[in-house]
Amino acid sequence: MYHFTAMFAGLASAVLVAATSLSPQAFAHDKNATYSAGEPGDPKKPSRVIHVTMLEGEGKMLFRPAKLVINRGEQIRFVVKNIGLLPHEFLLATTAENLQHAEEMKKYPDMEHDDPNGVRVEPGKTRELIWRFTKKGEFEYGCLIPGHREAGMTGYIIVK
Repeated sequence: MYHFTAMFAGLASAVLVAATSLSPQAFAHDKNATYSAGEPGDPKKPSRVIHVTMLEGEGKMLFRPAKLVINRGEQIRFVVKNIGLLPHEFLLATTAENLQHAEEMKKYPDMEHDDPNGVRVEPGKTRELIWRFTKKGEFEYGCLIPGHREAGMTGYIIVK
């Protein structure tokens, strides 16, 4: 009897550990992280407003505009509106970082994000993101929901 009870307890522990490791919370991002494209903006400081629209149609998913030019040090208030029928994301990073994150999303498509450099926008909704571009370079905004990036849902930012 003892052997069965010990074996059952061990199996229950293994299942609990496995279930915990698969939960979206296991992928919580570091709140003290640094970001390649700059840093979270300050809502109390002035910013330029850029409207970005998300949509899908004719086998494509896209952002409008698909390319932006921003000056280093500029703070932007992105007003991101989803006029499509599916949820979409707007995540600022380098292309390499977004590609790596997109691979994680394929493994865990229900991953929840709580990052200052991105928002998830449900159909018909609008969300805002305030970002200060502190570094020169080329960055992107992408939707990392599996299949969306592959359907063309990326936009590019050049920071001068």
